[in-house]
Amino acid sequence: MTAHPSPDAPLPLLAAAFFLPPRLTPARVRRDRRYRALERGRFIAWFLFLPLLVYAVLVVSPFLQAFYYSLTDWTGTSPEYRLVGLENYRRLWHDEDFWSATRNSLLLLAAAPLITLGLGLFLAGMLHAGGRRRRGRAFTGVAGARLYAVVLFFPQVLSLAVVAVIFDRVLSPRGGILNEGLGAVGLGSWRQDDWLGGDLALWCVLGVLCWSFTGFYVVLFSAAMGAVPGEIHEAALLDGAGRGTAFFRITLPLIGETVRTGWIYMGIQALDCFALVAVMVPAHGMDVLPTYLYETAMRDSQAGYATAIGVVLFLVTLLFTALLLRLGPRERHEY
Repeated sequence: MTAHPSPDAPLPLLAAAFFLPPRLTPARVRRDRRYRALERGRFIAWFLFLPLLVYAVLVVSPFLQAFYYSLTDWTGTSPEYRLVGLENYRRLWHDEDFWSATRNSLLLLAAAPLITLGLGLFLAGMLHAGGRRRRGRAFTGVAGARLYAVVLFFPQVLSLAVVAVIFDRVLSPRGGILNEGLGAVGLGSWRQDDWLGGDLALWCVLGVLCWSFTGFYVVLFSAAMGAVPGEIHEAALLDGAGRGTAFFRITLPLIGETVRTGWIYMGIQALDCFALVAVMVPAHGMDVLPTYLYETAMRDSQAGYATAIGVVLFLVTLLFTALLLRLGPRERHEY
């Protein structure tokens, strides 16, 4: 006798089996040739259901609510509000203070990753391959490299609020270490009455931001460089490559993914330097998008308008991340 294949189960019954455990699934459905693919997809879906639910409630939902409130005139102190459409975004277009804060944030976004990652790569390269050559090793780090890494990493242990308080005292025009130090070495003409006010505030914030995060990237890039097999550097040395050539032609491409990830992380930190500016810089000094958002919501009681600023900040961050992921190298270097 010839065995006849069992008929396919009806589509509604097959769809209902997606929500049933295997022991409660009808035998007719289990014999369906499509059931195996459904069972595999069901396992993945139920495995991810709870994490995705938590993510949707705690991450996606607040973003959607923020966009909704950006279309209202909500004050933040009253349960009453009305929809105003895109009026808040039209106000942003003509708001000079908003554009000033945006300009400062974009400058930090452009300069902070470039300076911080550049210093991190240079110092990590020195710690990893800046020492004298030893027998049996292509490149060696400087003496005491581990101690230097710990010292450089120390600012990362402090919160940005603590760093802001420290540099607020360092840059104080009355008895600050910087002014007093300039006077002690005969550079009294370089003293400033207000380091954190006017045009100098942005550059001071940029310097403190880079100082605070450079140590983190030194440790990160040192770990990435240490993972590159020594045989690759030995082969480069035999081919006549110097340290500079080996770094730019071999080491840097091999740790490119780490550099790109660090660039994204540092860019987000530059856009979100609320604590640094709010604590260190006086009211007349400067604003970035997060501090302008805070002042608009808390001081001026314009939560709807402030939420529109937050949406713009979110879009800038999203665009920055997407561009880096798009423009980065697509091929992966394996070793």
